[in-house]
Amino acid sequence: METTTQQTEQQRSAERRRRELLEAADRVVLRDGPGASMNAIAAEAGITKPILYRHFGDKGGLYAALAKRHTDALLGALRAALDAPADRRERVERTLDTYLAAIEARPQVYRFLMHPSEGATSGEQGFDVGLHSAPLLRRMGEELAQVIEERVDLGPGSAQLARVWGHGIVGMMHAAGDWWLGERPCSRAELVSSLADLLWGRLAAAGDRLGGPGF
Repeated sequence: METTTQQTEQQRSAERRRRELLEAADRVVLRDGPGASMNAIAAEAGITKPILYRHFGDKGGLYAALAKRHTDALLGALRAALDAPADRRERVERTLDTYLAAIEARPQVYRFLMHPSEGATSGEQGFDVGLHSAPLLRRMGEELAQVIEERVDLGPGSAQLARVWGHGIVGMMHAAGDWWLGERPCSRAELVSSLADLLWGRLAAAGDRLGGPGF
């Protein structure tokens, strides 16, 4: 019978191996974008595809793990932008710029997460974009809603309004960023300023929530 120490060590080893496989998957995604395949990822990791399936279940399971990894990092960067010492307008612009800079810096990762079916080949089915990417945007919307509710006094019905704003802002960032990344019609700074102008009306007029961290 295994001891608790043995079980803990096995768990740590499995977690370490999982991280190594995700890092290998990241390298393939950076190279191939939405064309990344389970075969290529297994080859990069130096294992067979059945072993990769054993760790993640299927391609959807691997995608979900990669999505969480990148979404966690992006949300951390967005929180840092929101917490940086600055006036409200500058914080809004920094937050927008943080998102746009992230997708600009790693466009292949962005395309893998948001447009994975673009990489579908005859030999391997692509991801269902709606099934996998919608929860990422929903999570970001809920996180932003929480920040807004904690920091901004929106008056009666503030909790519901914060969720409306959170999901609306994330939807705007995603749609505008997707269009901008594909067409590059203007500089990132110009897009940030224009989106901030769009958001600024009611947000500029609202006060900070009493006892909150301020915004």
